[in-house]
Amino acid sequence: MSTTTADARPTRKSTGTNVLVGVLVVIALLWTLVPLVWMLAGSFKNSSDVTASSPVWFFEPTLDNYTSLFSGPNNLTPYLWHSLVAAGCAAIFSLVLGTLAGYGLANSTMRNKHHLSFWIISTRMAPIAAVILPLFLMFRLAGLIDTLPGLILAYMTFNLPFAIWLMSAFFSDIPPSIEESALVAGCSRWQAFWHVVLPLSKAGLVTTGVLCLVFAWNDYAFATVFAGPSSQTLPIAASQLVTQTGIDWGQLTAIGTIVVLPMILAGLAVRRWLVTGLTLGAVTGE
Repeated sequence: MSTTTADARPTRKSTGTNVLVGVLVVIALLWTLVPLVWMLAGSFKNSSDVTASSPVWFFEPTLDNYTSLFSGPNNLTPYLWHSLVAAGCAAIFSLVLGTLAGYGLANSTMRNKHHLSFWIISTRMAPIAAVILPLFLMFRLAGLIDTLPGLILAYMTFNLPFAIWLMSAFFSDIPPSIEESALVAGCSRWQAFWHVVLPLSKAGLVTTGVLCLVFAWNDYAFATVFAGPSSQTLPIAASQLVTQTGIDWGQLTAIGTIVVLPMILAGLAVRRWLVTGLTLGAVTGE
């Protein structure tokens, strides 16, 4: 009798825990997805339905908001191109340089290298306001204001430290014996890095690349200061729809969908490696 009761208690407790976790997950999903679904639905509504005093649940979908963004004087194509080039190049360069630097940091024999690792990631924690003014002065002297190379370098200032820190954590998780076996087999240090270490760090590469791309793609502060008429990005275009005379909510929800949707699709495409990466190397932070 007592054995049955003892066996039942953990079952009831675990069931209650599972129910609580399920409820919290549902709340988190609603908190995250409802605004996105509302924005997506609003982008297909006409202006009267978007600005109606009460929510319009049933409406006739229209593409007028999207066609307006890519036609007329406020053509969104240049902004989209600038965002793709600036965010993509910044993510690629940060990933390449961060991988090389992270590998060197992970395999370094220097004393107290964890202090250096912390100093590198601490530069990422600095307030943006403290970084913008010195960068602006340097970029103005170098002629990089209102240029895509300048915007790429600006994005790399906060992506590169993050990439170095994260990749060094992933490389530290790889057992040294694996690389030593490749060296004993006749591989050079570069061959062992390229053919052995990098394939084992696929999850880290994908995680770091996607996060760097998201950070650069969503940036507004740096783009406001360093970009100009010939290099403005999508977040800047979205802010221009909010004027003193009114807000075009239909086009604003459409451009918000254009900004958010690529990053969601990218995350879904690499979710297997992304989840693996976030649960492995990212927690060591050596």
